[in-house]
Amino acid sequence: MTTTSTAPRRSRSSSVPAWLVLALACASQFMVILDASIVNVALPSVEEDLHFTPTGLAWVVNGYLLTFAGFMLLGGRAADLFGHRRVLITGLFLFAASSLVAGLATAPEVLVAARLVQGVGGAMLAPATMAVLNTSFTEPRARARAFGAWSSSGGVGGMAGALAGGALTTGLSWRWVFLINVPIGALLITVAFLSLAGTRTGRRESLDVVGAVTGTAGLAALVYGVMQTADHGWTSVPVAGPIVAGLLLLVVFTVVEARFATQPMMPLRLFKIRRVAAGNLMLLLFGGITIAMWYFTSLFLQNVLGYGALQTGLGQTPAAVTFMVIARWGSTLLPRTGVRPLVLAGSAFFLAGFGWLSQAGAGAGYLTSVLGPTLLIAVGIGLTFPTLMAATTADAPEADAGIIGGLANTAGQVGGSIGLAVLATAASATAGAEAGGNPPTATALAAGYDLVFLVAAGLGLTIALASTLLPRHRAG
Repeated sequence: MTTTSTAPRRSRSSSVPAWLVLALACASQFMVILDASIVNVALPSVEEDLHFTPTGLAWVVNGYLLTFAGFMLLGGRAADLFGHRRVLITGLFLFAASSLVAGLATAPEVLVAARLVQGVGGAMLAPATMAVLNTSFTEPRARARAFGAWSSSGGVGGMAGALAGGALTTGLSWRWVFLINVPIGALLITVAFLSLAGTRTGRRESLDVVGAVTGTAGLAALVYGVMQTADHGWTSVPVAGPIVAGLLLLVVFTVVEARFATQPMMPLRLFKIRRVAAGNLMLLLFGGITIAMWYFTSLFLQNVLGYGALQTGLGQTPAAVTFMVIARWGSTLLPRTGVRPLVLAGSAFFLAGFGWLSQAGAGAGYLTSVLGPTLLIAVGIGLTFPTLMAATTADAPEADAGIIGGLANTAGQVGGSIGLAVLATAASATAGAEAGGNPPTATALAAGYDLVFLVAAGLGLTIALASTLLPRHRAG
């Protein structure tokens, strides 16, 4: 936790210590990211205890991710209209209450329903915490450092998820991967009441109901269709149907926002801000980078090198620690260098790291073929992620801080979902072709993962090219 002597200072006067506001935002982000990963280790115990079917068990994970991505824009706009403090506290309450229900669930349907509500709570929390940072830390240096700490807290949450999930499931029960959120949520609600007492209460505008329905339903349908690619082909009805419906709803959403809504949920004028438009494009691409790094290197370690779950977690820990350190350090450089040099440097690390990793085969060693490249990629993520988040929201009008935060989070989530589906399809097809119709061997699987890493290197290059759309002036 950041101390009072080193915490970023808020530019506006406040009787509340800056470190308390920053700690609240970081702890909320930590809890949201932690919950996306902590449950994975507990799934076998959940399946056995509640008698889940294999298809139903997937919704313990997918239910959370679906509503988290689908409701992000709505959560961001709600923060603008009803106040950052109110929406943050509501999100914390929903998250903690649904965690309690999930931890006490005695039927599969109850657990899945609780996870859906958890996702809604997370979708309120993520943009609200970004809006709190954006409006509380307005001096460029302080903003950059605050976003660096916020990004690092998410990295800690992702890294701690597997380890905490295994420890709680083994030492207590799978129920505690959910119940642990209850006291944490209660503590954060108390801190929010104390630290955000002076924030504004929102503005007198009505919610754009048509935009809210079409935007939320469109995103949810799109993400749902992409999720189905794990079990069905891209042209199948379970995949193509929801994707087409989602895209059509998003077209309707765009028309409503542009032509008919008097108070649009997502004002399209925001895309006239170059940082908002370019930043969200890069965050969409960046979603594929993170999936390639954390998800597919995990599969490589387990399916090619034969590591167990705990070994895999430990094998990825050096990269996670590197990301957290670089994210904090890179944030101090942002006000001096500007956005573009840090993004270009991050992209160079992506090219080098993924290019090196794509050479790893079935006989690869961890120290020579995995550790080195993943450390390079982690440096790239540490330089790029907090920079993009800070830059995308830097020019946001205070009245639109919530929706811009929601938009940035949505871009990353949708990019990750699409990236996972596309890269998994490419890896599977390559491994199948390499195996020649037989069950894929470690060599065939390695060929599929190597293709994924090459594509990720290409995404890094594309991010570098997209950075030319950013303004040239230095700003945090």
